[in-house]
Amino acid sequence: MAAGKIGTNLGDTVPDFKADSTQGRIEWHKFIEGSWAVLFSHPADYTPVCTTELGTVAAIIPEFEKRGVKVAALSCNDVKSHEGWVKDIEATSYSKGSPIAYPIIADPNRDIANQYKMVDPEEKNAAGLPMTCRAVFIIGPDKKLKLSLLYPATTGRNFPEILRAIDSLQLTVNHKVATPANWESGDKCMVLPTLTDDQATQNFGSFDVVDVPSEKRYMRLTADPTGATKGFMGQKCLMTLAGVASGALLGFVGGRVSNKS
Repeated sequence: MAAGKIGTNLGDTVPDFKADSTQGRIEWHKFIEGSWAVLFSHPADYTPVCTTELGTVAAIIPEFEKRGVKVAALSCNDVKSHEGWVKDIEATSYSKGSPIAYPIIADPNRDIANQYKMVDPEEKNAAGLPMTCRAVFIIGPDKKLKLSLLYPATTGRNFPEILRAIDSLQLTVNHKVATPANWESGDKCMVLPTLTDDQATQNFGSFDVVDVPSEKRYMRLTADPTGATKGFMGQKCLMTLAGVASGALLGFVGGRVSNKS
């Protein structure tokens, strides 16, 4: 696509829209103005996996906030449905007692879903209409798409991975590094191949070269230039997620252990 064209490919300006939500009318580009943002869709309200996901986001919303990231959810249900469902989400162990402090956008006509290409052709509601997939769109302050993920309806998202990806995106937009496999904030980074050794020394002070059979010097590691310490989410957030997981294993819902299957 040409530069600046509206679309949902990496580097495109994401589509703007106006829609109702649980926090009132939203004009998307105004809502995310100057901020990083995450728009994530779910197939339907009052469904089990979606409930765990939105509850988990409620519990870790401070992690998004400290990264300067605005969050919004979306499905093809209307606002009345969203508002009723919120009570269920907040009653489960996944929310850890946190309110749904982010908007859930209503898209009953599937206008936004079609704009963002997040319609799941395999999943349909009782009326036979397609539902939204589990999409994730990470958007930069320039309103351009930086990362997208699409999950099937049966697979819940890993939100620590989404936070990890945001950390990488925010790091690499400001520094001439890339992040290796399984990287977390505070880990060593890869020096970009476009930098000479002299330029790398000017930028980072020092770096290590990984010996490989080809003897080419393309595997160069340097310390996280932000000075971040190891542990991308923080102890409090890790404990929150551990509590969510253990509560789920016990069938803990709304403060009660349920033996119902």
